[in-house]
Amino acid sequence: MEVLNLTSLNNKSIRIMFSHPDPSVLKSEAGNIFIKNLDKSIDNRALHDTFSIFGNVLSCKIATDPTGQSKGHGYVQFDNEDSAQNAIAKLNGMLINDKHLYVGNFLSKQERENKFNNIYVKNLAESTTDEDLKKIFGEHGAITSAVVMRDADGESKCFGFVNFENADAAAQAIEALNGKKFGEKEWYVRKAQKKSEREQELTSQVQNNTREIVDKYRGVILYVKNFDDSIDNDKLKELFSEFGTVVSCKILRVPSRVSRGSGLVAFTTPEEASRALSEMNGKMLISKQLYVALADVEQVALEFKEELIRKLAKLAVSNKRA
Repeated sequence: MEVLNLTSLNNKSIRIMFSHPDPSVLKSEAGNIFIKNLDKSIDNRALHDTFSIFGNVLSCKIATDPTGQSKGHGYVQFDNEDSAQNAIAKLNGMLINDKHLYVGNFLSKQERENKFNNIYVKNLAESTTDEDLKKIFGEHGAITSAVVMRDADGESKCFGFVNFENADAAAQAIEALNGKKFGEKEWYVRKAQKKSEREQELTSQVQNNTREIVDKYRGVILYVKNFDDSIDNDKLKELFSEFGTVVSCKILRVPSRVSRGSGLVAFTTPEEASRALSEMNGKMLISKQLYVALADVEQVALEFKEELIRKLAKLAVSNKRA
């Protein structure tokens, strides 16, 4: 172990450690630290040597890309918490190869998602300045930056970002300021999201919406086709309203907005849909014989999924501007 640990073998750095009777020890986050802002020249051996002076290192790893190049961050696990905290105290902020290291406790993905320093705030008055944000948010903890976003002409976009030194202070500020009125404006204060997080949230909203469509409209949506291009939503609704309450009616169109000669009609109950199906299927309408059947609700949800995504994305942008 002393000679071969972290030796390169077939272009991979092998790691050797004592086998432990309790595998959960190595999976434990106790004694586990995260290091970032590492110079790309620092390898596993250099990282191990740097941290081993603080205690027995169980595991040490530089994160690499598919080509084997360092990503500039890594992980070190000690056999006890005291060694880890000592390393953090002594090495965090240290200058190595002209870079200031960040050394801190390792956080799981869930913990990282729950810990945040950056806050998004909207519904600001046009007169709100960076200094106003610093003063108001500064009452809840030390902040590193506060900025009101502006357009090319310098006009406020009425939203901004505030970054705290401490994640607990950021959470406290959200609790205290979200929904609070400043003048005539009620502030919306939330964790600032990355693009990937916003996309994930939109996708989740779409999935929830499609599930609601499937649950709510199973057995009550009719698929109607083979009607004249002159039939619009109002006419289609009028034709089917005699069988019950039509809650939704939509002509299906090609991308150029021309009618496909088909559409969807949703009733309030399966009984209404059943009556309409039996009466309207095969009926002649402007020299064309209608085809009417129960719609495949899963397919309907899938068909409008992209439309929902576009609507939600548009709504998110308009909310952000608001």
